[in-house]
This record gives sequence, structure tokens and C-alpha cells, in this order.
Amino acid sequence: MRRTVIVPALGLALGMSLLGALQASGAKAPDAAVATPAQVDNFRLVTATGHSEDLYRYHDAPAVVLAMYGVGSPEIRKLAPALERLNSTYAPKGVRIMMLNSGGKDTRGAVVAEATALGLTMPILMDDNQLAGDQLGADRVSEVFVIDPRSWKVVYRGALGDGRTGAIRALDALLAGKPVAVAQIPVTGARISFPNRSAQAKAAAEKISYSKTIAPIIESKCIACHEQGGIAPFALDGYAKVKGFSPMIRETLRTGRMPPWDADPKVGHFKNDKSLSQDEIKTMVRWIEAGAPRGDGPDRLAEVRHVAPEWPLGKPDLIIDIPSYTIPASGFVDYQYPVMNNPLTEGRWLKASTARVNQRQGVHHILSGYIPAGQEKQGGMTNWGGSIGGYTVGMESIVQPPGIGSYIPAGGSIGYQMHYTPFGKEVLSTQQIGLYLYKPGETPELMMRENVIVNQFIKIPPNTEAHKEVSYLDFPHDALLYSAVVHAHYRGTYSDLKIRYPDGSEKQLLNVPHYNFNWQRMYEFAEPIEVPAGSKLIATYIYDNSKRNPANPDPNKEVVWGDQSFEEMFYTQLRYRWIDETAAHQTTYDDEMMKTRLIGMMDSNFDGKIQKSELRGPIGDGIRPHFEQLDVNKDGGLDAKELEPVMKMLDAPHKDASSEKVASK
Repeated sequence: MRRTVIVPALGLALGMSLLGALQASGAKAPDAAVATPAQVDNFRLVTATGHSEDLYRYHDAPAVVLAMYGVGSPEIRKLAPALERLNSTYAPKGVRIMMLNSGGKDTRGAVVAEATALGLTMPILMDDNQLAGDQLGADRVSEVFVIDPRSWKVVYRGALGDGRTGAIRALDALLAGKPVAVAQIPVTGARISFPNRSAQAKAAAEKISYSKTIAPIIESKCIACHEQGGIAPFALDGYAKVKGFSPMIRETLRTGRMPPWDADPKVGHFKNDKSLSQDEIKTMVRWIEAGAPRGDGPDRLAEVRHVAPEWPLGKPDLIIDIPSYTIPASGFVDYQYPVMNNPLTEGRWLKASTARVNQRQGVHHILSGYIPAGQEKQGGMTNWGGSIGGYTVGMESIVQPPGIGSYIPAGGSIGYQMHYTPFGKEVLSTQQIGLYLYKPGETPELMMRENVIVNQFIKIPPNTEAHKEVSYLDFPHDALLYSAVVHAHYRGTYSDLKIRYPDGSEKQLLNVPHYNFNWQRMYEFAEPIEVPAGSKLIATYIYDNSKRNPANPDPNKEVVWGDQSFEEMFYTQLRYRWIDETAAHQTTYDDEMMKTRLIGMMDSNFDGKIQKSELRGPIGDGIRPHFEQLDVNKDGGLDAKELEPVMKMLDAPHKDASSEKVASK
């Protein structure tokens, strides 16, 4: 077993020698009062490029190196080539090297621009609320921390060094299982301001009011789940419960696991935002680190009884009982497709829907669709029309904006796709969908549409940490985008949604740096997004099929599209409406959009055509022998017109009844 040993005499002698040299040159030594922590606590931060990094993910690495970064630092500019050499030399040996920006003032754009100019390729983590850098004991820009993941102890902090001294020497010793001779060497970078380290700030933290500050934050952002009968495993029903769970609360705030809202706060604005602000996060963490004092004042969490309502949107106009199902204790369950008679005797417009599920651990999702009369026996989802409500964990209700609805015809049937997941014990799952309808004869002015950006040709190599897939939908007419839902399975770790305008410019609409399979939200834009005709909505997913993904069923398997959770999906659901469509005057624009769906799944260079080299999957294999014949204009690419024979063949059994004209009264 290798051990890290600090040799006191050698460390003191070398440290004093270097300190004397620095003092002679006029450089400043680090503040001795900034203590090195006994252990580095876990954190998850978003990088300057909008991705996510979790420190403890690298528990199996031989070492983790964090270098403090700041835009405009002369030291960083001077050290950039050496830092990049460090990365290129030690990353192949399994060392994870990252930079940490804890200044709290630099923008992501400024960081990316400077890092690109300096040739820095390692991730730069944006510690905007300063919690990671503060706990680490960071003091100056260019300070380097070498961390042993076996104990999460800092074995060295200070200057990068030149190979004979500093971080590089410490890193070599750690990798070789030898003693780290010098644990700290002075560094000359600019001081990083951590206001919460002052004595005044620490005293103020002890005076944070549970009654006036902490309880209201919990009531506003946490109680919707942490109430009696809520989705959370425990209710935060008073100070004693909050105090008892405070270490867990601190950890979940530092790692971004709670509240379960994965959208990047720097991208877009959402009217159903469940996140805490930076000030709220810092206040909660400071209060907990000060010992979670009770203080004076009433305990509203204890005095007000918070109980999950039977129906969060009120009593539904119509309740549909989905057949119950016994979920086994183990194994996997094929998707179930129960079909029920449509109880509506006349067509109605849908305002909202909500779901009640008694076995939340065992029900991953519910999808639904209207089935026209006579098509009930086709099976699966091939004959489905518009949605009749659904469910995923964390997304129980779907509410249409005022004056907008989706139509449910009379008669026919309703099909459901039920995804059950065993969780260790056999249970009987019961579930209901509640529908909220416009009054009989009442018609909304506008009509909401739903569609998905999918890529059924994904292929994720085994033992790969970051495999990227892309797909898009072309919008042939002007539209307004209202919301998006990101969906993948256990290997999905990242997703974003961009719009590419007809002039080629792009804008990021949604960024999910850390996708969590257990929480799938509908992200409703604060204001609908204008989608001009000719625009593309582009979805990107990144998958982690490595052993470092704790949810990965098998990192040694190649993974393709499939229904089961041990397979994968690429599925971004969109809710939108066509600008010139009303309930009274409906369009067939969805049919037009579907003509380019196949192109969006294969077109990697976004030129609106499929080149032979871009063909993927079984469909691509089927097209390849006939490519030249289909390429009528001989330009080397298949456009939507040339793919019409293929699309007709593919769409025949899958035509979406939601695009058909429906009654307007």
C-alpha cells in the first residue's frame, strides 16, 4: 500500500528557502490563515462551456489536480503552456486536471475566450457561489492543489513548479507511491476575495434566522416535494427535521442534486423554475455550516400542516383509471400497452392533465395517445394520435396556456405505454390520469401541437465517457415554442437545445449540464420562443457508457436505441403552436415537418441533405444500395423531395393522427 508522507525537515527547509527568495523578489507569500481542509468535500459545478463536473466522480483516478483560474491573470498567461503540458502528460496516466474559477465575477464567455487564446483545453469550473473554492481553502489565482482521491486529502498546494519542485514533483511522488516531500510552496497570483471568510461574515452566519430566512426558503422551494404524502422520502415538517437532515441538505446543495432542477441558470428563463438562487444556496450552506442555529421566532414548517393534495390541479373533469399492474421485485418488465375505451361521447378540448401514481419508485413514465376507432388491435404506439395526459417522475401535470388546447375526438380508444421498473420488492401499481377540459361546446382560440426530436440511430461505444449524438427538426412555417422535455436513460448525462435561424446564426435555448434520469422536467419558457420558418431546432445528447457512471447497467456493451432503461433514447419533446393556425383554421404543417425528420437524424453537417457517408442504422443500410437511383439531381445528397418514396414507406403505419383536422366546435 502506498502512503503519502510529508517529510517535515525537508519541507520546512525547502519552503523557507523559496519563501526567502520570493520575499527578496518582492512577491507575496500565501496567507497562512487560509487553512487546508482535512478533506475536500464533493461538489458539482458547471464548466465555462456549459457542461458538468463532479469531483467525486474521479474517485478511481490516481490523482486530481485543481488549478485556480482568473481572467486576465498575468500568472495564468505565463503558466498556460506549462499547465497544458501538465494536462497532456498526466491525463493519459489517469490524472484528472481541471481549473477552478472562484472569483465570482468572470463570465463564461470571457473565460472561454481567454482559455481558447491561451491554448488551455482542460475544463474550467465556474464556482460562481464560491462554495468549492472556499471549502478548499483556495487563496490565490494560479495556486495548484494536488488531491489524493483515496482519502480526498490535499497532499500539496502552491506553485506549479518546474518538475523539481512544486505540484509536478508532488504529483510524481503521489503516482509513484512515494512520500510527498513538500506539502506547500508559496504562490504569487492575485488574491481571491472570499467575503464569507471574514470574522464578521462568520458571525453574521450564526445570526441567520431560521424563522425569517431558512424556513421561508424551504417552504417556497422544497415543501412541494417534502410534505406529508409528497414525492420526497421524508417531510421537512419542522426545525428538528431540517436540523437532522442539514448535513445531507448541505451536500445536495453543493452537488446540485437538490432541488431537482437541472436546467442551466445561465441559459434561458423558465416560468416553472424550481431552482434556488445563488444567494439562497449560499445562505442555506452558511447557516448549516454555522451549526444550523434555531434562533427566535415561530416555526412555520411545524405550525402549518403541509399535505400533498389528492389532485394538485383540483378535482378533474374526467378521471381515467389505467389498469393496475403487479411490478415484480427484480428483473425487467417489457413495456405494457393497455388500451381502454374512450369515455368521451363528444369531442372535447383539453386544458390540462395530471397523474396519480401510488408506486412512484416503480413507474418510470406513462405515455398516452388517442386511437381512432377500428385501429385498436395494431398494438404499440403506431396508430396513436394526440396525447391524453402522461407522467414522468417530477412531471405529474401538464397545463396549457390560457386560450390554447389540444383536441380529443369522441369514440375510439386511448392507448397507454407503461414503463415499470422493479425496485426490490413486489408491489401492485395503480395509476390514474385526471383530465381538465374546456366546457362542452367551448373552443379555445389556439391549438397546441406536440412533436419530438429523436434519433433512433444512436450507437454508443462501450467504455466511453462522453459520446455525443445530434438530431434536429426543421420548422417549415413560423411557430412559437412553449416548452421542452429532455429524455434519455441511465447513460444520458447532458443535453441541450439550440435554434439555428435561416441565416445560420444560433442561440442556445436550454442547457442541461447534468441530466438526471430520476427527474425529468418539462421546461416551460418564461416567454414563448419565436421560431421563424426555415429554422432548425437542434438537440444534442452526451452519454456516459463508462464504469464511472454509477447508474450504468453494463459499461462493456455497445448501446443502441431501445425502450428498456438498460438501452438508450434520444428524445426531446416539444410543445409549440403554428403562428397562423387556430382551432377553427387548422393546418397540415406537422405533416410537412415530418418529411424532413429522417434527414434531421442523419444530417451531421446540417446542409439539409443526407450524403451517402451519413447513412445510419437499418434504414441507412436499406437506402445505401439505391442511393444513386434516389439521388435524382445527382448532387451527392438526398433532399426531402428525393426521400419522399422512403418516407411514404416508413410513415404508412405511423401516421400521426394529431396532424389531422379535428372538430372546431
